Amino acid sequence: MPPAVPVIDLAPWFAGNTRDRAAVAAAVDDALRTSGFLLITGHGVPAGLSAQTRAVAREFFALPDSVKSRYAIAVGGRGWIPPGAEANGYAEGTPTPPDLKESYSLAAEKPTGNAAIDARWFRPNTWPAEVPRMRPVVTEYISWMHTLSDELMALCAVALGLQAGFFTPFLDHPTYGLNLNHYPPADPGRPPEPGQYRIGPHSDFGTVTVLDREPGLGGLQVYLPDGTWADAPYDPAALTVNIGDLLARWTGDRWRSTRHRVLPPHPDAPGEDLLSLIFFYEANHDAVVESLPPPLGRVSYPPVVAHEYLRDKLDAITVS
Repeated sequence: MPPAVPVIDLAPWFAGNTRDRAAVAAAVDDALRTSGFLLITGHGVPAGLSAQTRAVAREFFALPDSVKSRYAIAVGGRGWIPPGAEANGYAEGTPTPPDLKESYSLAAEKPTGNAAIDARWFRPNTWPAEVPRMRPVVTEYISWMHTLSDELMALCAVALGLQAGFFTPFLDHPTYGLNLNHYPPADPGRPPEPGQYRIGPHSDFGTVTVLDREPGLGGLQVYLPDGTWADAPYDPAALTVNIGDLLARWTGDRWRSTRHRVLPPHPDAPGEDLLSLIFFYEANHDAVVESLPPPLGRVSYPPVVAHEYLRDKLDAITVS
């Protein structure tokens, strides 16, 4: 395990005294200043919920393409993002072949009353009629991820030496998304192109990302501070957490929005079939993100409006 990606038990944060909570916050600050990634245990998400969510996702992805295509969308929509529709490397200006994955994408849907904003960020989710269990199971999963992400943002505030509620005014009507990512086995007739990944190298765009993943030879890698790529550590009891560009900007680059990638199918495991649950948390669509001043912040970025920043990033990774 790369030593810069620690496992942090959140149980003392939820149940401990002030000293215990401070110790957890200090560990989070250290992790986000070094690798930008951590594993969390003691997170409180019900046991078995991830497995149920993965099971209904697999039901959908097992459907014929002719059925899945009824729910086909572009990046940023609600429904099936087919293979070839997304190239995450473009987000950092690196042209790559399309990512070797398919996704089912869901997101925040509570409207604001602004028609233009709601059409982009708060439209109703689409649920496949062929998998009736998906809606109740995934809705529960999203609810838990939203609750956990709010708690992580409170923890992040304390880790910065701020009041736990510092980010709360920016999170009372947030945008967020859940991607059910399917990384299928290798296609013998179409080997990966040079520089093609299941997900190309990129950093995430929002505040915190909460990932439930499966291990594999063609799995997640993290870009370490020494300039090397390392396989991400895996713990079946843990969730993987990293921060995105918005939170890095907010902290004035005190914390790292770390590059990562998902490798293509490995020649030694061509039949490997993986499915990840990825919750991308952001902020209110109209939140103005301004870098915290020194001594917390190290770089002063120009202020950005959250939804404008995210729109540009999502548009960048869309394969036209």
